[in-house]
Amino acid sequence: MALPQANISLQGEVPRTLSVFRVELSCTGRLDSDVTILMQLNLTINSSKNITVLNFKRRKMCYKKLEPEVKSPTADKNSSKAIFDPVNAAPTTSTRVFYISVGVCCAVIFLVAIILAVLHLHSMKRIELDDSISDSSSSQGLSQPSTQTTQYLRADTPNNATPVTSYPTLRIEKNDLKSVTLMEAKAKVKDIAISRERITLKDVLQEGTFGRIFHGILIEEKDPSKEKQVFVKTVKDQASEVQVTMMLTESCKLRGLHHRNLLPITHVCIEEGEKPMVLLPYMNWGNLKLFLRQCKLVEANNPQAISQQDLVHMAIQIACGMSYLARREVIHKDLAARNCVIDDALQVKITDNALSRDLFPMDYHCLGDNENRPVRWMALESLVNNEFSSASDVWAFGVTLWELMTLGQTPYVDIDPFEMAAYLKDGYRIAQPINCPDELFAVMACCWALDPEERPKFQQLVQCLTEFHAALGAYV
Repeated sequence: MALPQANISLQGEVPRTLSVFRVELSCTGRLDSDVTILMQLNLTINSSKNITVLNFKRRKMCYKKLEPEVKSPTADKNSSKAIFDPVNAAPTTSTRVFYISVGVCCAVIFLVAIILAVLHLHSMKRIELDDSISDSSSSQGLSQPSTQTTQYLRADTPNNATPVTSYPTLRIEKNDLKSVTLMEAKAKVKDIAISRERITLKDVLQEGTFGRIFHGILIEEKDPSKEKQVFVKTVKDQASEVQVTMMLTESCKLRGLHHRNLLPITHVCIEEGEKPMVLLPYMNWGNLKLFLRQCKLVEANNPQAISQQDLVHMAIQIACGMSYLARREVIHKDLAARNCVIDDALQVKITDNALSRDLFPMDYHCLGDNENRPVRWMALESLVNNEFSSASDVWAFGVTLWELMTLGQTPYVDIDPFEMAAYLKDGYRIAQPINCPDELFAVMACCWALDPEERPKFQQLVQCLTEFHAALGAYV
């Protein structure tokens, strides 16, 4: 085949209006051959790091050109001369195939141009909306991305470049929540049960379909004149017995553990005729995910803008709490910003995941097994084989660190939950957030290694983040 000829330059910007360009793919006519044609379009959007490659494969039939027929001197005198007439000859098969191929290519390119134009208009609207939010936010602290559209990239580490089809044997923590009855769940917390008269409910902090979290007051048993503030988790009247049982059972996940960055339950109220209540120590800025999102908004009670150094300090505290759990061989299985709380001193504590499915329904998905799971925070071996370990908690920590650096954005927001396993197996990960230093993103990427054995331990993450936090302080 001859070299392809295009009526446009090989490089340039995608036009903002619909347009058609032509690529000529001509046969030389020297040989009969079946040719495979690969057309590759490289599209770069916004930045050089976000490259989309479009490959179009087509088959083209090339035929050898016919030569004018010459009569032999010994031919029959009565036979007429057969002279090739290129003007009146019917179009050859190769010509028809050529025009069909070019027509198909142009149709595909035209369709791609329409899709890109629609996506461009959609992204421009998102940018305008987020710019209006960022313009009204505080000028201190981190500057945030102008769009919440999630970008994806292939991980650079060798572990993530090659798909892994088998995994080492991991310790599986049996999920027996569904096999526990309400009576058994109440029996497990009977020793910390208190009277309903000691609890006063105040404001509703969060509310879901069947669950609520209140700001409450607990009267001291030994000295009724003393009171302390608490979180009170409870359910509504329409909650089923299974939902009540799950709330009590999941609330016990951190029970009996003592660490400055953990927030286990302190008391329960399980009196007959009353909806069960779970009490936890109060943290006045509440849920970490909601707090991060509030930092983007301008409200009368909006907390002071936080710096990158503050966010790294929060990550260190979460890593410290998870390191303690790993030493105690406790697997959290649902580490995320939504399952952490924070106070006005920026002290962060990890909580259980009781009521999280109800209060943050968009973060949980059912993949056909009748169980809502935090798909976007789960490691590949947890998604595929339902295997959980401290290494899968490390993966979730990497996503939580990404949440911190994006002030509460949702990871993989544009990916179908049913496609998450295939995306991760192919080596794709969420992209580096804007204003996130390369060193910090490298920590996240290490947490997302496909092989659980290649992920760092929580103690290593604590040390690495502490050194990075000190380096940040040196330049502030």
